[in-house]
Amino acid sequence: MGKKQKKPGKGKEKTERKTAKGEEKRARREAGKVGEEDDIDAILKNIQKEEAKKKEVHVEENVPAPSPRSNGSLTINPSKDTELILYGGEFYNGSKTFVYGDLYRYDVEKNEWKLVSSPNSPPPRSAHQTVAWKNNIYMFGGEFTSPNQERFHHYKDFWTLDLKTNQWEQILAKGCPSARSGHRMVLYKHKIVLFGGFYDTLREVRYYNDLHVFDLDNFKWEEIKPRPGCLWPSPRSGFQLVVYQDQIYMYGGYFKEVSSDKNASEKGTVHADMWSLDPRTWEWNKVKKTGMPPGPRAGFSMCVHKKRVVLFGGVVDMEVEADVLMSMFMNELYGFQLDNHRWYPLELRKDKPAKNKTKDIKRKETANDSESNIGNEDDDTMDCSEEATDVQSEVGGVSNHLTKSLTLNKVGSSQNSDVMSDSTEQEATPEAIKPIGRINASMAVGKDTLYLYGGMMEVKDREITLDDLYSLNLSKLDEWKCIIPSSESEWLEMSDDDDEEDEDEDDEDDSADDAMQTDEDEEESDEEAEKNVAVSGAVALLKGERKKLRRKEKRARIEQIRVILGLSDSQRTPTPGESLRDFYKRTNMYWQMAAYEHTQHTGKELRKDGFDLAETRFKELKPILDELAVLEAEQKAEEEASASTSSKKDPKKGKQKSAGR
Repeated sequence: MGKKQKKPGKGKEKTERKTAKGEEKRARREAGKVGEEDDIDAILKNIQKEEAKKKEVHVEENVPAPSPRSNGSLTINPSKDTELILYGGEFYNGSKTFVYGDLYRYDVEKNEWKLVSSPNSPPPRSAHQTVAWKNNIYMFGGEFTSPNQERFHHYKDFWTLDLKTNQWEQILAKGCPSARSGHRMVLYKHKIVLFGGFYDTLREVRYYNDLHVFDLDNFKWEEIKPRPGCLWPSPRSGFQLVVYQDQIYMYGGYFKEVSSDKNASEKGTVHADMWSLDPRTWEWNKVKKTGMPPGPRAGFSMCVHKKRVVLFGGVVDMEVEADVLMSMFMNELYGFQLDNHRWYPLELRKDKPAKNKTKDIKRKETANDSESNIGNEDDDTMDCSEEATDVQSEVGGVSNHLTKSLTLNKVGSSQNSDVMSDSTEQEATPEAIKPIGRINASMAVGKDTLYLYGGMMEVKDREITLDDLYSLNLSKLDEWKCIIPSSESEWLEMSDDDDEEDEDEDDEDDSADDAMQTDEDEEESDEEAEKNVAVSGAVALLKGERKKLRRKEKRARIEQIRVILGLSDSQRTPTPGESLRDFYKRTNMYWQMAAYEHTQHTGKELRKDGFDLAETRFKELKPILDELAVLEAEQKAEEEASASTSSKKDPKKGKQKSAGR
């Protein structure tokens, strides 16, 4: 989303003061002068002193779920595929950064968390990597960020955790990789393979494309160097590595090019290439894209299930017009078939209708009663939320929004149900539970179940760190299950006395018209944030706010909805005026292929599965496409009637830097 530039005048003086303060901070960093909160060496020494006081392993049973975090590690216990091991991560509340070094063990069957504390534990970190082998978890690298984000420390230590005793031990082996974070690490037979990553201390930035192998039998590191003339991937971080049979696949990543000119802006590159590495010869080869691959994105998560790679999430920074960027946090699922190297979107299948008509009627009656009750509850909830928003602060408003949109405890509003009923002339169905779009989430596969934990997304200028836990049966691909809903994470604006004084002066000098304009801008920003979070409200929002939008907002809103819903893909999007029958007739091969990937059905069953997927997509998009058509027509008419004179906006810093970890 783009930030709006404030009016000239005193805002210019404020900007100059902020720039001067930024230069002062930069000079302080270069001179090596840091405050107590940013003295990483002192912080880590204090942590070591506290660790030295621990004498034995302590396990707390049935503790509350971990706090919100991103860039942590989630590992399946090799001896028990229903136990998840969560370590580390980070949380930013708008003012301070917190880096964690806690170890949690989660029993999926019992729905219980254990907090493990043991002597000689690694220092806190995020953006590290772990792999599991036999009864141990191996961890390398990561980073520690000072609370004010003035200093960064990258680790090059190598640790092992004994899952039977909960004891940590540092492995002091020669020839280990250099300090880094954002790298990736996988297990191939009895070897740990590590590639890439980055090293960033604000004064120096390096991206790596080196390849290292640790032999678990001999406990030795070895660097594999490229032979002359051979293919080799470019430096990057934030990519993903997976293993299938005797091949290691790498996809995506991020690289930041830093100009030698201090005044020049940094240029980030989001990779969308795919490589395969043969661990028997250590030769890299490019993998050609076939099928329907995902668009370029950063911060996505990826795991292997049988012969398929599953990709989730990520962020796309899209320039909707000159100097205006929008960060789109995705919650799509993509599959990559490892035996034929073909990409395809993973569509969840809806439940098949029961053959017994009597049972169907009873189910419909029960569903109608339930929907009626839910609609009444949601009406009350929305009324209360609207009243509360008028009197609460902006932070409170975001909290209310998170309660409704992030936890997904509610299944849609009566307003959306009315819209769907009017548009499709059918009974409204509860909105399917689905994780919200995010980056840097922790993801793992145990047996046939995919687990997704935490991560980060953005609402306006606020980074929302998540602590929800979802599961998805990859054999059925029927529905997401929310095991732990997301809580409300705090957000504290950084205080600045000078800025507060300036804002008070601006408030006194501004006219009533300026104040009203500011309120309108804030309302529009809130609407944009809500659109980014809850796509399901697109129809209601477009109908209710269409007349209020300006030309730029209309154009940005149209582009945003198109990207979120994937409307540029003609195979998955009905054309204007197209019926369900015509839509399926035109795209039946696509939907049958998507259905075949996870049902293996043929003949009539496959055609039925394909039609179910197409029907679900059609009903989801039809009312939104109708409203978009009206909005586009109005926007086009206004542009033809008068030339656009809207002011330029400041470009918003994208999310690729954090997503590249």
